[in-house]
Amino acid sequence: MNGLSRGQRLAALAALALGGVAVGLTEFVAMGLLPEMARGLLPQEYARSSSDAVAQAGWMITAYALGVVVGAPLIAALSARLPRRRLVLGLLVLFAVGTVASATAPTFELVLVARFVAALPHGAYFGAAGLLAATLMGPGNEARGFATVLGGLTVSNVVGVPLITRLGQAVGWRAAYLVIAGVFLLTLLAVLAVVPEVAAAADGSPAAELRALRTSQVWLVAATGAIGFAGFFAVDSYIAPVTTDVAGLSAATVPWVLVAVGLGMTVGNALGGWLADRDLRRSMMIGFVAMIVSIGVFSLVASNRVGLFVGAFLVGATSLYLGPVLQARLITVAPGAQLMGAALNQSAMNIANSLGAALGSVGIAAGLGYLAPARVGLVLAVVGLGLGIVSFAAGRRRDREPAAVAG
Repeated sequence: MNGLSRGQRLAALAALALGGVAVGLTEFVAMGLLPEMARGLLPQEYARSSSDAVAQAGWMITAYALGVVVGAPLIAALSARLPRRRLVLGLLVLFAVGTVASATAPTFELVLVARFVAALPHGAYFGAAGLLAATLMGPGNEARGFATVLGGLTVSNVVGVPLITRLGQAVGWRAAYLVIAGVFLLTLLAVLAVVPEVAAAADGSPAAELRALRTSQVWLVAATGAIGFAGFFAVDSYIAPVTTDVAGLSAATVPWVLVAVGLGMTVGNALGGWLADRDLRRSMMIGFVAMIVSIGVFSLVASNRVGLFVGAFLVGATSLYLGPVLQARLITVAPGAQLMGAALNQSAMNIANSLGAALGSVGIAAGLGYLAPARVGLVLAVVGLGLGIVSFAAGRRRDREPAAVAG
């Protein structure tokens, strides 16, 4: 990438980050529009019990998350020899098709299928685009490269998700998803125009990528992210009913609460990307402790109008701080399979999405109220911290074994 000018490099990074914006929209808009989607797709259930219908609509979030889990390792393995730019372009086409299908499917069941299809390229996009960004930024900036693409996701939550949520509330959730499909097409054109081609790894192959799955540390780190990060999704999936039913604010306030989450995510992502390239272990431990504290604070203060905004910001900041940290950790424990490591992080994040949303809905359906998911999230974050400690301890023990044998 030495032949690129600074302006060309920044334009390419911006195009890749725009894809992060679009992915953030298609993933997170459902969380702000769950009541509208429940009312439109499950009218009879909504008439009987709005909370039960919203809990059932939460399965759309779960379907998307499961699509990421399936698609990320599968596409990573199959595309090991594909040049990265070409891979990114193909993934953007699949995103656009799946999002249009989400907007036009006539029944709840078909929307579930469409959300699953739309999610298939999610993990591979962040993997391929993150590796492209890291290459553009140069050696030693791997976490910052991934943070750049994830930065698009945080910008999406600050600006895009609130605006699209407001649009969906005003003219219908289907129109919101059509607009999101347009953002994917815009990204496609931007990548075509300004992102240079980067060859796949010289020794890349489906077998090499799949070998990463035989490493116990890969599974342990993935579990750390999947369970620990579920704490964030348990809170964020039900931010709309917490705003209206717990804090007593109007539905028009929901986008502004999402802005608070997004601002926190932006700050946390930037800080996490910077620190992860310096001290990965310390960054992860700090991140999980901070997440535990922030979710605990949210569960205590969300019923207060000011407390809701403060808690939402803190949860967003501490959670997305862990995004590039966990990404860098997975790549570290999957040498020779960078795309698989990067994609698996997104699988882990969306297992977290599925787990957080599903367990949160169980708490709501059990009649424990809309703050029950936050209490569930607190437990999940504590488990994530424990798994992170075990992962680093196992890594240190493994590193000492060769030295002991040599001695």
